[in-house]
Amino acid sequence: MLKLGLLLLIVPPLALMGVYFWELGDVRECTLVEGGYWNYLEGVCRETPQAFVPWVERHPLLVNGGMLLSVLGVGLCMVGLYVKRR
Repeated sequence: MLKLGLLLLIVPPLALMGVYFWELGDVRECTLVEGGYWNYLEGVCRETPQAFVPWVERHPLLVNGGMLLSVLGVGLCMVGLYVKRR
């Protein structure tokens, strides 16, 4: 149970950071290399300024689900450390 808890504790935040930084790379390429403005809702580079939409509003299931899995992982780790090994 401890190994599963550690897996659930570590993997979801790493996956969230990976997806976030993947998009951040596209945003940086658009603004710094192409000189444009990133449209967060459509995920494309535009010539006119675009409104900022937070990542948690665009991907609520991914963010909330990942955090819930991490909390479940903490719970499993606590149970795994509390229960005696046989």
